[in-house]
Amino acid sequence: TCSNFNNNQMLTPLFLTPSGVKGRGSGDITLGGLFPMHSRGPAGIPCGEIKREKGIHRLEAMLYALDQINSDPELLPNITLGARILDTCSRDTYALEQSLTFVQALIQKDNSDVRCSNGEPPIFPKPERVVGVIGASGSSVSIMVANVLRLFAIPQISYASTAPELSDKSRYEFFSRVVPPDSYQAQAMVDIVKNMGWNYVSTLASEGNYGESGVDAFLQISREAGGLCIAQSIRIPREPRPGEFDKIIKRLMETSNARGVIIFANEDDIKRVLQAAKKANLTGHFLFVGSDSWGSKNSAIEDQEEVAEGAVTILPKRASIDGFDQYFTSRSLENNRRNIWFAEFWEDDFKCKLTRPGIKYDPGRRKCTGDERISRDSQYEQEGKVQFVIDAVYAMAHALHSMHLDLCAGSMGVCEKMDPVDGRMLLQYIRSVNFNGSAGTGVMFNENGDAPGRYDIFQYQMSNVSNPGYKNIGQWTNHLRLNVNEMQWSGGDRKIPESVCSFPCESGERKKMVKGVPCCWHCELCDGYQYLLDEFTCDMCPFDMRPLENRTGCRPTPIIKLEWSSPWAIIPVFLAILGILATTGAIVTFIRFNDTPIVRASGRELSYVLLTGIFLIYLITFFMIAEPSVAICAFRRLFLGLGMCISYAAMLTKTNRIYRIFEQGKKSVTPPKFISPTSQLIITFILISVQLLAVFIWFGVIPPHTIIDYEEQKPPNPEFARGILKCDMSDLSLILCLSYSIVLMITCTVYAIKSRGVPETFNEAKPIGFTMYTTCIIWLAFVPIFFGTAQSTEKMFIQTTTLTVSMSLSATVSLGMLYIPKVYVIIFHPEQNVQKRKRSFKAVVQAATVTTHLSLKSNDKQNGESKVEPDRSQ
Repeated sequence: TCSNFNNNQMLTPLFLTPSGVKGRGSGDITLGGLFPMHSRGPAGIPCGEIKREKGIHRLEAMLYALDQINSDPELLPNITLGARILDTCSRDTYALEQSLTFVQALIQKDNSDVRCSNGEPPIFPKPERVVGVIGASGSSVSIMVANVLRLFAIPQISYASTAPELSDKSRYEFFSRVVPPDSYQAQAMVDIVKNMGWNYVSTLASEGNYGESGVDAFLQISREAGGLCIAQSIRIPREPRPGEFDKIIKRLMETSNARGVIIFANEDDIKRVLQAAKKANLTGHFLFVGSDSWGSKNSAIEDQEEVAEGAVTILPKRASIDGFDQYFTSRSLENNRRNIWFAEFWEDDFKCKLTRPGIKYDPGRRKCTGDERISRDSQYEQEGKVQFVIDAVYAMAHALHSMHLDLCAGSMGVCEKMDPVDGRMLLQYIRSVNFNGSAGTGVMFNENGDAPGRYDIFQYQMSNVSNPGYKNIGQWTNHLRLNVNEMQWSGGDRKIPESVCSFPCESGERKKMVKGVPCCWHCELCDGYQYLLDEFTCDMCPFDMRPLENRTGCRPTPIIKLEWSSPWAIIPVFLAILGILATTGAIVTFIRFNDTPIVRASGRELSYVLLTGIFLIYLITFFMIAEPSVAICAFRRLFLGLGMCISYAAMLTKTNRIYRIFEQGKKSVTPPKFISPTSQLIITFILISVQLLAVFIWFGVIPPHTIIDYEEQKPPNPEFARGILKCDMSDLSLILCLSYSIVLMITCTVYAIKSRGVPETFNEAKPIGFTMYTTCIIWLAFVPIFFGTAQSTEKMFIQTTTLTVSMSLSATVSLGMLYIPKVYVIIFHPEQNVQKRKRSFKAVVQAATVTTHLSLKSNDKQNGESKVEPDRSQ
């Protein structure tokens, strides 16, 4: 050995022989340890401040476990475990440099060119061989170290690294862990998010393997599960610039509906995210779901408790180790000199300053007395991963114990077969361990070196609780058990806040999806006669149905008909009743005074036919208003045109007879043919038979039946939609049904005009003329009213009323012009109802001719001043 030569002077390892145990060197078997004793330093400086919980607590947990194992006569008897522990400073590159000391003993160096000053070759102390490594903490550090340890077949058991990619044994063959991978954690977090009804969240990840792989696992599982969308996926840089976290909060607010934030980040980044949210005055807006790096740590939320309120965090299922609490709280500067970082911890924990050689005393800080005690003079809470550090050390010890039993049966201490320890063989023993850990739960590894997934779920609560802090609200072991009743949010609210892209659509609204974002949609109302077929589709109701008020289905459209109590029916019925009474009165009067001169002069036979037609015209009103049925529809077809046909056929026969008589008289004194009452009746019935024939043909071709018209009253608002029960008579068929009667009416009007010169006392030509003129005016008014209401929602009612009133008015005109005056004379002036002197046909014609000539000479004289009674017997 040359003087002042130290091969490890650039490193700061901790070598130790556990207290109370004798051994050779650092122990019979040396384990490596990697712990983040310091936080990451600022740019250019590898290490920062001391980490009390994640550093000192975890390191002391390993020392505590080694003390327990070395004092256990059943586990590795007569074999002492030692340790070589390094500080990773929470930085993967720095940890890689440090971990090279673990493999120094395995590297053969060529020192032939090295000589001491006296010319002799130096004697190099052989580095302690490390058989396995406990650590590291961060996944990015473990990945970096695992790549080196794999080359030298050194097994590694981590107590905190959870990155899913470390399960890839093709790359990290010698890596195992006593904590479950983030793929389990990500599954648990997806289950939590979905259980709370959230479907739109953002993710935050610290740059590095832990954060990025954790978020990647969350994204993959959420895609496979479906129903969960990611609004923003933000990565926190490894070396964030000033204002970086303010920008992150601003980005998160771009999708403010995504209140849920899934965070896979280291403790420092978590704290700065909370600080930025508080600075932006967004306390209570974000709903954090934190990974195990947050867990139940108070240090992560110190001074940011209001922003963190309601945060749901996850932590591998653990228990507080009472033995470790007793061990750690008894540590002091005097009994813990083996931990080279303990003095620094002491200063930070008690806020005092130790006097050390070469370090200037700071008068601004209290001087440490050494009498301080942990937990008594400072706040103490066992760090969450202490259990897993202990389990990792015990897993390595159990593997070595099994290996010793197989290779060194009956030997005391380490035998030749285990000197050196074969790392690849030790790995197989590690994967085969199965024992109860420090918390009483089973410690085992699957084929990928992963521990089973067992998580506790916490929520940070402040309001309405006696002791603000993390409250256990559930567990996850392959499936979620979450006690929602125990949860509370900002301000003590018990209702789970919403984190959704789009709120549920109202009843009767469909979802119109936003392209590429399956959790976002716009709500569109199913309008008109549409109903909600499914949440994405509106469909039309069947023609005979209308949508329910909430548009979740269809309901039958109400069926209506013209009611007797309707104003549209009362007026036509009233007119029809008056007309029927008047017509009946006229018929009764004519029958009663059948042989009187006025009745005989009116042409009794045709008068009875004409009065029957008028009666039927009034009667059709009741068939048009009555509830449609097959019988009613048949009566409508039959009587709608029949009454008018009978009336106008009789009047046409009358006017035609008068016209022919006086036209014939101008040429000769011989009376025209077919002017007798019998002939007149035959002509009338022939004209009527045409109408009847057409109706019966119609019956044969299309039998009468009812229909329900759903189109007539189908306004834009389906609440007012109605189906109308009606007969199968379209507007066109109705007009065709009346067309023959209209032809008769027009023909009769023509003959009335031609016969206008005949003296009114001779015949009924002029009253018939006035009747036809008035009737034409009525029906001319009917046409625009009837067809002008085709688009009205009350079309049927208006058209039915218009038709029946028009027919009643035309019948009333005929009755009033032709028969009411006669009935009046018969009843009130019977003295005028006497027989006049009969005159021959020749005398009648001559008198009519003279009267015609006189009318041409003088306009102020009335025709036919001499009262002549035509001979009806001719």
